Amino acid sequence: MSEKKIKNIFVNGPISSAFIAESIAKHSTKTAIGGHSIFMGQVRADEIEGKTVSAIEYTTFEDAALEKMHEIREEIFEKYPLNCMHVHHSLGNIKNGEICLFVFTSSAHRKPAIDACTEIVERLKAELPIWGKEIFEDNTHQWKENK
Repeated sequence: MSEKKIKNIFVNGPISSAFIAESIAKHSTKTAIGGHSIFMGQVRADEIEGKTVSAIEYTTFEDAALEKMHEIREEIFEKYPLNCMHVHHSLGNIKNGEICLFVFTSSAHRKPAIDACTEIVERLKAELPIWGKEIFEDNTHQWKENK
């Protein structure tokens, strides 16, 4: 493993549109970049057995999740010619309609940015110990299954 510092990807609460816009704006001075890819995960108001999801409460085993994300980050940088990679995931209670995941990749050309972004999202969902408790409008809950 490299000597790179393990980055904290976790944000308490929803990820604001202002934060996302600011992240994008910061890249306008990086003129070697020709393509960006962005994925934003938003909490859906799913209807399950007649009840509507009003929020998802995200929890994690933070040390293990950050260590695994560091491994994924290193592998993605080895596989794709990226200039930048940013990953932010919410913790806590995120209401439906709010953003809970923001992945932003940049490269000289679009294809590596798009492919890397897709792979990061898939691996994050499959490999990181992050759990979502779906909270229904009647305050009952169930644990979310990733599909």
